[in-house]
This record gives sequence, C-alpha cells and structure tokens, in this order.
Amino acid sequence: MVLSIAGYDPSAGAGVLADLKTFAANGVYGMACVTALTVQSSLGVERVEPLEPRTVVETLDCLERDVPMATIKVGMLGDSQVGLAVVDWLERRPAIAVVLDPVLKSSSGKDLLDAAGIDMLRGRWLGRANWITPNLAELEALIGKPVERTRPGIESGADCLRRMALQHGNPGMKIVVTGGDAEKPDDLLLSRTGNRWFAGQHIETRSSHGTGCAFSSALAARLAVGEDDFSAVQAAKYYVAGALRNAYPMGKGNGPLNHLWNINR
Repeated sequence: MVLSIAGYDPSAGAGVLADLKTFAANGVYGMACVTALTVQSSLGVERVEPLEPRTVVETLDCLERDVPMATIKVGMLGDSQVGLAVVDWLERRPAIAVVLDPVLKSSSGKDLLDAAGIDMLRGRWLGRANWITPNLAELEALIGKPVERTRPGIESGADCLRRMALQHGNPGMKIVVTGGDAEKPDDLLLSRTGNRWFAGQHIETRSSHGTGCAFSSALAARLAVGEDDFSAVQAAKYYVAGALRNAYPMGKGNGPLNHLWNINR
C-alpha cells in the first residue's frame, strides 16, 4: 500500500487525485491524506485552504491502524503548521520510506507553502525524507542560490542539498533532480553510491499540469514493489513521458497528463 499526503486539486491534474491515478497505473493500491483544499482548474490556482493539522494527523492515525504502508509520498503541505504536524508523525515512524516532492509553487505561480514551511523543508524534512524530487526551480529555492543549467552545475546543486541533509543527520537521502524545466530535460539521481543521469527529451504538449506529482508518485509506487533505485527512477521517468505523449487537451489552460495511458496496454 502507498499513501499520498498532499493537497486536493479538483481538476485532478495534480495532488491526491492525480497521485491515486498514478499509483493505480503503476500497479499498487493507493490511499490519500489531504493536507489542503484548493480552488483551481487548468487555468491556475485561485485559493488555498490548509486543513487543521489535527484533522491531518487523525487521518494518518486512522489509516495506519487499518492498513500497513509500504511507502509514503508527500506533496503539497499547504502551510508550516501542517508541515510540522506531518513531519512529527513521520519522525515517529522511521521504518516507513518517504518520497518528498517539495511543492512550493503552482505552475501558474501561486505560492503553495509559506516561508516558515520552506524553512522547515530545509531542516527537519531533509532530516526525515528518504527521497526528495525537486525540479531545478525547487532545488534553487531549497539551497538558496542559483543552479547553473549544466550537468556539473546541477550535480553541484544536488550535492549542496545532500550536504544540508547530512547536517540534519540524514546521510542516506537520495535526490532526483528532475529536468523538465531545463533546456535539456535530463534527470539526475544522486545517492551515496554516486551520480546517475537519465536522458530525456522535450515533449511538446499543453497538458503538463502535475508532472512533478506524477513522477514522485510513480517513484514511490515502484519502490513499494521492491524495484532497485535505478530501475524505479527509470520506470517513473518512462511513465511520465508516456503520460505526456498520450495526453489529450482538457480545459482552457495547462491541462493534465493522461495518468492512465498505460492501463490495458
């Protein structure tokens, strides 16, 4: 079983609804704990309303009493209070693997986490996450400096994030820097065993809403079924590329991926 802790996107392009589709498409049963409600469509995010931290924790406790969790994917937290409640809960369960997608802004530019929440990501969350999957903009926000859009520059930025995690007692955190916002969309896996690059290519589409959610959720699903690190990243990248290529126009703005493109193939 894989759990998504993330926001609710009523357009189902991102957040828990998209995560559940991604889990199903990658062969695992998914559950969801909502951290925040949003008013949004393909045209962008209009409003964010974080849930009460107590409600989030009660949901996690309720699910845990019923179903064992192999992996947890964490996406949009909404605000620092929810972020604190969730990381408190996860720190008491160190055996559960956590894949953190550091959602900071929507693709339309709306802030999805407050400044205190971002500071918490740089601190306790780096101390707890087993995996983190920032894009280049998120990597820059987390390390607090620009990242040169070259392989050596991206490796240097990822190593800076690794050293930040080490300072918080987490030498084993694995980093996947996704390259969808780079000129050459290659992905980097950085771990204690070294760096691995995964070549990519730009896919022309107006249906790219939720690519980061889909990648991190596909990765969590693949890890949950026992795939090794390299295979899990490779499979997640292949899945997202297929979801982009097979997407069909929906809405008046940046539409969603086709999360179920590989079902019954």
